[in-house]
Amino acid sequence: MKYDDVMKLALERGFYFPSCEVYSDAQAGFWEYGPAGVSLKNKFLELWRRELVRRDKMIEIDGSQIMSKSVFEASGHLASFADPIVRCTKCKSTYRADKIILDATKTVIPESAGLDEFDKVISEKNVKCPKCKGDFESTKKFNMMFQVGIGPEGEPAYLRPETCQSIFVDFPRLFKTMRGKLPLGVAQTGKSFRNEIAPRQSLLRLREFYQAEIEVFCNPAKLNDLDKFSEIQDTEIRIQVNDEVKALTCKEAVDSQIIPNKFVAYYLGILAEFYEKTGIDMRKSRFRKLGEKEKAFYAEVAYDFEVETTTGWLELVACNYRSDYDLGSHGKKSKEKFEVMDNDDKVLPHVFEISMGIDRSIYTILEHSLREDKENDRMVLSIKPYLAPTHVGILSLVKKDGLAEKTDEIYRQIRTKFDSFLDHSGAIGRRYRRLDEIGAPFAITVDHQTKEDNTVTIRRRDDMAQSRVNISELESILAKETAYP
Repeated sequence: MKYDDVMKLALERGFYFPSCEVYSDAQAGFWEYGPAGVSLKNKFLELWRRELVRRDKMIEIDGSQIMSKSVFEASGHLASFADPIVRCTKCKSTYRADKIILDATKTVIPESAGLDEFDKVISEKNVKCPKCKGDFESTKKFNMMFQVGIGPEGEPAYLRPETCQSIFVDFPRLFKTMRGKLPLGVAQTGKSFRNEIAPRQSLLRLREFYQAEIEVFCNPAKLNDLDKFSEIQDTEIRIQVNDEVKALTCKEAVDSQIIPNKFVAYYLGILAEFYEKTGIDMRKSRFRKLGEKEKAFYAEVAYDFEVETTTGWLELVACNYRSDYDLGSHGKKSKEKFEVMDNDDKVLPHVFEISMGIDRSIYTILEHSLREDKENDRMVLSIKPYLAPTHVGILSLVKKDGLAEKTDEIYRQIRTKFDSFLDHSGAIGRRYRRLDEIGAPFAITVDHQTKEDNTVTIRRRDDMAQSRVNISELESILAKETAYP
């Protein structure tokens, strides 16, 4: 399905919608999750914890969203976290330089390219302001940090642009109190904030957004000394080599040096296994190694996990080998010790990062799962049952003859165990289709036969197959069908 179809579903079925939309001064780049979106997001995060955090015995923290100026001086964000912008000399409108060039000429220039490169293309391609056709000033850098003032004196601090910095500054305490041993994964979910120049396309580019980040601290001398690599050596990943996407096992990727070592390959492998379970079409996925001008300023080696959507290739996860940049920088700035003992060796750990965009992932799941069933005149969100915002609809065929009361009784029995929706109103076919559209994998219908033999009809979303089951079996059936893999 197309972006517009997903947007229609999101707005009409309570997945997400613009923040403060009743006011004309509402700023772009801020979106809110409705009931269906919150349920899907929470289930997505539970799958993330099961498949990545718990699998690898990682620890999880919940850090502050506002952090001191010193943190971001040490991290390099105050100096380097900037996008290129151009300003119209006539109407004074401001645009991202790489975006305005792409829209006008289809020329792709990395946002980290030199400012003179943007000016050169704008001049050679005669790129003009789309609003008034005016000329542009020279390209400048715009820092995307949100500054806040703390206390009555307005002491400067910043909203975090990524969730990982608290992991880095907390590392010495975490390693000590949790009796850490390298490699050690530390995870965190939560909101990050970036003052984007041109937020657009709902969840795809936001100023306030959700991340799920994992920082794996390791001994750089042991990147190929990884026993658990055998767990994923046969896992297939799709990785872009030059201009071609190849399907390789993790072992083949390491043996051919397409991926530099077992350590990086292991985490790319478990990430691919995770996204396979979200229902995203992995045939439309790729790991793309970033060039020198594309990768972040802190990254030594970087791979983006990208998925093809109707809006183009969308980056869902940034996988960065950050070396000792972060711990070294914070150690130097704070004068604290960040070295730890790895057996008998004193080590300043290196870091491999898996930085996941939750909002973009949710959008992609919706687009890849939404389909039109023209034969049966319905829209179907064929989402994995364990991710479905609503697990089951509980419906009465009619309200009279005691059926509504029996339906209410069944709903009360299962509502605390499964995400359930009670619905008495409207034609039964229309109610089924509402459930299909929000992704509910099952519908239970109470009819006149229920009063006779204590059975109900259970209907499956994807093929609309129906069967009679005893009410006493409902919990075990739903538990089996909606369980995480």
